[in-house]
Amino acid sequence: MRGLFRWSGKWWPGIIPLIVLWAFAAWTSTAPLENDLAARSSEALKGAVLDKTKIAADGRDVSLSAYAFSDEGRRAALASVAAVPGVRLVDDETRLVAEAKPFVWSAERDVVRVTLGGNAPLPALKTKLSEAARSALKGVEVADQMTLARGAPPRFEDAALLLIGQIGKLKDGKFTISDGDVTLSGMARELGGREAIAAALKDLPDGFKIASNEVKAPPYIFQAYKDPVALTVSLSGNVPDENIHAVVVGASSRRFFGEKVVDNLKNSVGAPSGFVNAVVPALGALSRLSTGTLMVSEREIKISGDALYDEAARQIQSGLAKDVPQGWQVKAEITVKPAAGPVDATVCQQLFSDLLGKTRIRFETGRADIDRDSTGLLDRIVEIALRCPSANIEIAGHTDAEGDEAANQALSQKRAQAVVDYLVKAGLPADRFTAVGHGSTQPIASNGTSDGRAQNRRIDFVVR
Repeated sequence: MRGLFRWSGKWWPGIIPLIVLWAFAAWTSTAPLENDLAARSSEALKGAVLDKTKIAADGRDVSLSAYAFSDEGRRAALASVAAVPGVRLVDDETRLVAEAKPFVWSAERDVVRVTLGGNAPLPALKTKLSEAARSALKGVEVADQMTLARGAPPRFEDAALLLIGQIGKLKDGKFTISDGDVTLSGMARELGGREAIAAALKDLPDGFKIASNEVKAPPYIFQAYKDPVALTVSLSGNVPDENIHAVVVGASSRRFFGEKVVDNLKNSVGAPSGFVNAVVPALGALSRLSTGTLMVSEREIKISGDALYDEAARQIQSGLAKDVPQGWQVKAEITVKPAAGPVDATVCQQLFSDLLGKTRIRFETGRADIDRDSTGLLDRIVEIALRCPSANIEIAGHTDAEGDEAANQALSQKRAQAVVDYLVKAGLPADRFTAVGHGSTQPIASNGTSDGRAQNRRIDFVVR
């Protein structure tokens, strides 16, 4: 027995390497087979719609872990793996993706990005919606925060893609689908954007409806800036249509006689009621300023700048509020331009001649009422008269030769007196001015043409 024990003791250590070699051989032969079986099982699921899929093989048994989007899809995936040659048993660890009630999806835009949130019904559609947003908003960051869920209403894809196509019309805001209800909020990027979005969403698929549309239009802004250095009046912003566009530019051309009108206006929907009846008087007030800025936003007028003399500042402050339609607000910040130095009579006469060589004082047809388009010109005349305080000035009225001469003489006298009245109301002494009517007796052009007659209808200033 002792001899046998000694022999057994020598034999036992030798079997350990054999066991290790056997285990290594078994492992090296089994691992490739399991990897191959797992790979072929994965290939069998290539067309299946699953999420978070994991496959592992243990011998000939395959474990399938995944989220499916329907019972049919789940059963089909298990059957596909079971049909793989060599698979003995499929360990089912699949689950259904959670169902969202209600099924909510959203697209939200802020200053820097668009965020897609809520639920998407399938991985491929989740990717498609993100790619559609990037295509519609080139250069804008798109953040995909969608989660996968069951329960999407029929034609959800069509509705979501339609909304994504409209997100570029928002400056900021949010579109939301909750089952079949669509809600919209935010600010449109441009005037007309709100209306364009509403028009596009008339094509929502059946089963979807607009539950709430709170998209607002951006402020409707009209601006004008009078630059005395560049001698320009720049118009920018919005006007309702081509007809009002022409009215605004025409009024500017008549009132800003010494400046070039730079027209950068756009025709845009959304103007507040009474727009043109507010803008034209406001332009008249701006024409009375040496330099100034006008802004019209919604139903508010803001005007600032330098008037040419004290009384003009007071008139603009109080008068504009009376001239605009009811319901409009006026905020005027008018200062007075520093007075220029005095000049002698000769220079004063030259200043009047230069000014009236560019334009003329207009009156209502056949009447002595001064046309409001001439208010800015008359303020410039007041400014010149203030610079020659010791001079006496004759204001001479002239007409063309049409009609009765006695009537023409009377009309010319009344028109000259209307100009004197304006100057006196501006604060100048009445005894410095004399109104004289010459009728048609002193023409400067032929009365045989309309242009000649227009030149003859004039007011002259003669410095004594």
